[in-house]
Amino acid sequence: MKLLKEIFTLVILMICFFAKAQIFPEKPIHMIVPFPPGGGSDALARILVKKLQDISGQPYIIENKGGAQGSVGTLIGSKANPDGYTITLIVQGAMAINPFIYGNVGYDVLKDFAPIIRATEQSYILVANPKLPVNSLKDIEDMAKKSPGKLTFATSGAGPQLVGELFKLTSKIDLLHVPYKGAGPAVLALLGGETDMMISNPTSVVQQIKSGRLKGIAVLGKERNEAIPDVQNAVEAGFKALSEIPEWYGFAAPTGTPTVIINKLNADFLKALMHPEVQKSIKDLGTNPSPSTPDEFSKQIAFDYDRWGKVVKAAGVKAE
Repeated sequence: MKLLKEIFTLVILMICFFAKAQIFPEKPIHMIVPFPPGGGSDALARILVKKLQDISGQPYIIENKGGAQGSVGTLIGSKANPDGYTITLIVQGAMAINPFIYGNVGYDVLKDFAPIIRATEQSYILVANPKLPVNSLKDIEDMAKKSPGKLTFATSGAGPQLVGELFKLTSKIDLLHVPYKGAGPAVLALLGGETDMMISNPTSVVQQIKSGRLKGIAVLGKERNEAIPDVQNAVEAGFKALSEIPEWYGFAAPTGTPTVIINKLNADFLKALMHPEVQKSIKDLGTNPSPSTPDEFSKQIAFDYDRWGKVVKAAGVKAE
């Protein structure tokens, strides 16, 4: 009899649980973007929330929480209430690199997050101020060897910084790294001549390259970027070592968020990412829609966390 009561109670709880999931969301959803407005992550978020609001019937409220190359906002997201109403845009740098270059980011990548979906994948791009007399990675290498420590490169995240360190290491050159809190401020600094170059997610610089305000030097991947087809990739430029660090953007909720809620969010994001208008807008930014299941994304995060942890330790890179 006791066993029957326990089974009955469990069935009732499951019915209530799934019923609640069916009507999720019932109120606005907050989306933490761990960078200031104006950068690539912010641009992606604003494209997606327009469609997500139509799909879910509830507002999505973007909260920009920049700092420590994405770690500040990521930490805030990891401590949110696990009810599905606060989600975080997570980036490869904050999840797979920052924990190894900062003393303590405050979150455990493998324990504090419930991955929802990978949204995009893309290769970094190296751009330069048009006044800098370089047109290729070889030109930069030659200039840096003639004037060690004089050329500066800006970044707004750990991933681009690691690419810059790899460029320095493999080419045996000395470049001065200048970190910024977000891609928006970094681009403005580059346009204003405060720095010579920048390594960036394409979403932050593709439009500037198209307009001629910035000079596209190389796509740091194995393929050219469809949005800027005239810009060489790293392999074509003769720098294969710089083609091995792709980046991704995705979304996660805090650990403890019910699986049915995670699956509902995944379904909504998938619908948004597959919509033709959203796909066009994302591709126009220079990146590629690349949706996944929660499990696939979880495995990718774990793989990259292990891989880039080894790279950072080997390179001896620390936060500046």
